[in-house]
Amino acid sequence: MKDDQWVDAVIAKNQKKFIHVNQGNIKGNLKTRRTGRDQELKPVITIKQGKENVYCNAVAVLGPSKVIYGHDKTLLSCGARVVIETTSEIEIIE
Repeated sequence: MKDDQWVDAVIAKNQKKFIHVNQGNIKGNLKTRRTGRDQELKPVITIKQGKENVYCNAVAVLGPSKVIYGHDKTLLSCGARVVIETTSEIEIIE
């Protein structure tokens, strides 16, 4: 599947998606900048739909969504404790 087709599938309406911030990538990007390494920065936002992931730095949720905090438990297998859940379309901005 071509990348642009896959992204269209991920942002499709009526399919449950979870959006979360990858703290590890934020810390890694800060370290990259601090040490002056000439290395590409990693995207810090992950959109999960089923077992598929899309990575980016800015998204717009084009409809209803809810923010969920898992308290003492992780909400996703990656360890995320706060997620945005939606079945709305998502526009990847960056």
